[in-house]
Amino acid sequence: MDLWGGMGRDELRIFCWIAAAVFALAAGLWRWCRLHWAALSSVLLFAALNAGAGIYVLSHYSDPRWSAGGQPLLSVPSLSGTPVVGQYLGPLDSALNEVVGGVNEFLAFQQALPVALEFLGVSGWALLVSIPLAVLAVVISAGSRRAAARRRTAEFEKYRATVDLHKDELEQLKRQIPAGNSAGTVLPAEYELTDVRPGLTRRG
Repeated sequence: MDLWGGMGRDELRIFCWIAAAVFALAAGLWRWCRLHWAALSSVLLFAALNAGAGIYVLSHYSDPRWSAGGQPLLSVPSLSGTPVVGQYLGPLDSALNEVVGGVNEFLAFQQALPVALEFLGVSGWALLVSIPLAVLAVVISAGSRRAAARRRTAEFEKYRATVDLHKDELEQLKRQIPAGNSAGTVLPAEYELTDVRPGLTRRG
């Protein structure tokens, strides 16, 4: 299915811009924390669409959409309808039609070539713009990864400090429990040992 079949040069240009803008907006809303990658992807998509449009124009160079305001195509009058000698001019008529058809194809390609080069040129400029954007995206991503690593390290250090503090408190409790048992354990009165041996009586 030819999606660009009903689009002229201006419509193709507008379509490339709108498609890249919609993609950038959707990607930015979906992954708003990675806007640099969304911008880079939209520029690359814009370059790809323009390159595809240029290739499309070259592959359909005979389409009259690219010949707006250009040189009109040539036509050959039929010589076979000439009185008396028309029947003898039939082969010449077909030969002229082939020659004129080749000239018309050349003219159509000549008219479509600037349109294709326009799209290919825009694609090249978009690729040039994408190079610093790619470098910027890599730098931002590396900075984000370093910041995330620092946050994880700080959280781990905080967690380890908390664990060490709890370990110290636990050791203090372990030291306090035996000391409290040895110093504060007193038997109740009913469990005290009494001397049940019979006492010696004096006789006077």
